[in-house]
Amino acid sequence: MLKPAPSQYLHTVRLERGEVPGFSEYPFNIPAVRHLDSLPLHPKVTFFVGENGSGKSTLLEAIAEKLGFSMEGGTKNTNMAMHEYRCALTSKITLSRTHLRPMDGFFLRAESYYNFATLIDELGTWSYGGKSLHEQSHGESFFATMIHRMGGHGIYLFDEPEAALSPQRQMSLLVRMHDLIDDFSQFIIATHSPILMAYPDAWIYQFSEDGIQRIAYEDTDHFQITSRFMRDPKGMIHRLLGTQEDRHAGGAETGGLR
Repeated sequence: MLKPAPSQYLHTVRLERGEVPGFSEYPFNIPAVRHLDSLPLHPKVTFFVGENGSGKSTLLEAIAEKLGFSMEGGTKNTNMAMHEYRCALTSKITLSRTHLRPMDGFFLRAESYYNFATLIDELGTWSYGGKSLHEQSHGESFFATMIHRMGGHGIYLFDEPEAALSPQRQMSLLVRMHDLIDDFSQFIIATHSPILMAYPDAWIYQFSEDGIQRIAYEDTDHFQITSRFMRDPKGMIHRLLGTQEDRHAGGAETGGLR
């Protein structure tokens, strides 16, 4: 059994299956949730990957809410919610924590970042670089949060951060993540980005109809499909946009692009 690392704050996420009233309604009917028992977390970086609707963001939201973050994102100080959990999964999971307590934390969501930026404008922007997040591009404000608000010794949860970032910015994000990890931080990230999930030694969990399985980076659909496209972009475009026979031969109609 993996022992907690010196900088690890969360060790395991466990679904208390006996407390679930049934697995026929959302979100407990999602295969990844329905089959969930205990999920160990990497001391540094854990990735949740899978198609939209696979449950990766749902589980990440439940973890974030269990830690005390707002569902809209931000720090624990920006949690304006009442004491009731908004995610039905939250009350049914248990987080196994180490003896360490994080000094910092942030739940970063591309989907609701506009609402968070509005709240920061109301509260004051001094801790986010002194400039309104609304006066910057989506990617710039996202990255300003990484630089000015995340100080290390923390646990950071990101939900599809690549939605706000160019490929170049995604590589810059890897550098910033690495700096924070060197400063005793832990990340849990739901993503579609093959750039981000290339972080060395990270654990990648694939969410699918079969549940949740740990998978090697090179075995992810994200890596394989992107690699194939980059090796032969013209050929891939021809198969995707060609005749029905071309698409069938290339597997494009069913998404089988390997």
